[in-house]
Amino acid sequence: MKFEKMVSKSIAGGTFDEIYIEEGFFILTCKNDDINTNILERKIDSNYIQFHFCTKGTADFMFNQGNYTLNINEETSLLLYNPQRDLPIHLELKPHSWLVSLVISIKKFHGLFSEDANYVTFLTDDNKDKKYYKDGKISPSMAVVLNQLISFNLNNSIKPLYFKGKAYELLSLFFNRSEDADIEQCPFLVDEVNVAKLKKAKDIIIANMAEPPTLQELADEIDLSLKKLKEGFKQIYGDSVFSFLFDYKMEVARKLLESGNYNVNEVGLRVGYSTGSHFIAAFKKKFGTTPKKYIMGSS
Repeated sequence: MKFEKMVSKSIAGGTFDEIYIEEGFFILTCKNDDINTNILERKIDSNYIQFHFCTKGTADFMFNQGNYTLNINEETSLLLYNPQRDLPIHLELKPHSWLVSLVISIKKFHGLFSEDANYVTFLTDDNKDKKYYKDGKISPSMAVVLNQLISFNLNNSIKPLYFKGKAYELLSLFFNRSEDADIEQCPFLVDEVNVAKLKKAKDIIIANMAEPPTLQELADEIDLSLKKLKEGFKQIYGDSVFSFLFDYKMEVARKLLESGNYNVNEVGLRVGYSTGSHFIAAFKKKFGTTPKKYIMGSS
């Protein structure tokens, strides 16, 4: 792990989506789909352990009043713990980057492993009062859970229960010692190759959102069967291919409208609607209002 001197750069404000799990345990998620670097901050005291997972792009954590940075790259994790001092989050999230963070109190965390504290290296008697930094790779099974957390698309009433289950599942996978036990939730997701294929499928439909391929064309391009594409995509991203694409297109449309650089028809064409009426209907289905009213409300 390498610390580097921080250089000055242009940044914009951002916000975490914070999900309360239970006393002493919460999840932070942030998606920067913008072209600018976002800066995010959150007070965290010395009673907490932080687990950070970068599922896309890259980010920098700032320490010591901004004198040093600690980088986290795509598909890597970072564990931070310092019982001697607070470790507030001061994060620079780069363009097109996503991050999921678990923050849990040392008291609650220790209780999870109280019968076998030596299982977790920094909870041993020799290390429990020392600061601890550890980076590592995100395994395929962890990537599945992380994508389910950041692409949550279920009824909000079950969100706390869903996130609680996924948070503990993620912790279990993080501390799973056995490489052989790194098994995917879906039977066909047996290795990183298939997970990578599904990630490629997502990238393809996003890159071609105005004229996306058919499901069969997409399956052929990533070399998976149609059944495995549909089941695997839903398992990892929490939705069907085209429902995921619809949500993505509407989010792009919303940002284009907010920019003020395009009229309604131009935005519709950019996200793949040949007629303004079809785009207006789709936008209203997603956001409950027409594009024109949305622009007036956000101006």
